[in-house]
Amino acid sequence: MYFILSPCGTSLLTNQANADEKQIIFKNANIKSYEEIPEEDRPIIDGVVERVRDAVNKADIKQAAKLSAELNGIVHFYEGQLPERSDYHFLLSTDTYLGSMTAQFVKHWLEAKNKKFIVEVFRQTDLRTVDILSFQLALSDLVKHLSNVVPEFSQNGYKVIFNLTGGFKSIQGFLQSIANFYANESVYIFETSSDLLRIPKLPLRLDALHIIREKLPTFRRLSLGLPVKDEEVQNIPETLLLKIDDEITFSPWGALIWEDAKKELYGEDIFPSPDESKLLFSKEFKKTVQSLPPERKVMVNERIDQLVLHLY
Repeated sequence: MYFILSPCGTSLLTNQANADEKQIIFKNANIKSYEEIPEEDRPIIDGVVERVRDAVNKADIKQAAKLSAELNGIVHFYEGQLPERSDYHFLLSTDTYLGSMTAQFVKHWLEAKNKKFIVEVFRQTDLRTVDILSFQLALSDLVKHLSNVVPEFSQNGYKVIFNLTGGFKSIQGFLQSIANFYANESVYIFETSSDLLRIPKLPLRLDALHIIREKLPTFRRLSLGLPVKDEEVQNIPETLLLKIDDEITFSPWGALIWEDAKKELYGEDIFPSPDESKLLFSKEFKKTVQSLPPERKVMVNERIDQLVLHLY
């Protein structure tokens, strides 16, 4: 079985729009809700949406591949024939009205063509390109979500595929970077070709354990959203951090590195509290849990994190 992640853009709408309609779609691409769309633009957008809904409902496999970049990648991945199995499709939507709408159209088509498919539309909060800082924070949150979701599917025997044919280029680039951590392979369709380009997972792993070990209390506090001082992040690469006013948090890359390394690191030992002013535990407690297997040590360290966060 496959877990297939597909970022969703607005190609379903723009492929069915004339030049003037496309300008209206581009103008409103970052609008979060229908109510925020200017009243003069709503009839035009409504007309395109209804036209697309009708086209998607009537589309066979070949027609669907022409309508949507996302469906084009999925159809070609399946070699033009949807399988009778319970593959899981994770449709990543931007935090916009139009992005959510197109993702729902893709979902409805997949479910109509194969009742066994499990299809989820995940609308990532603040994932839109109107503001770079919010966009980066949204990517950090997305990393956390994927780090919780994808490994569970892998452990249950799913092969993880990132279908990067659709979606916006800014999101595609980021997903290609994290594919080497979570995906078995990435797939693309070139606009001028019907051939599927497959990019396998590279045999490498970003080894940042030595950086994290040196600054473990700081990394733990950053991961929990707790305050850290400038001096505490010295010697941590700037690319791993974001500074918002006087607050410091993970960049998307920092979140990715932490999530990738955390479970391995947490399985090695029971580490001191990330804030000993809030929580201390005795040597007897550590001695009691020291002999636990790695997966139990991970759980203990995570519970310590959660308790510290609760105490703030």
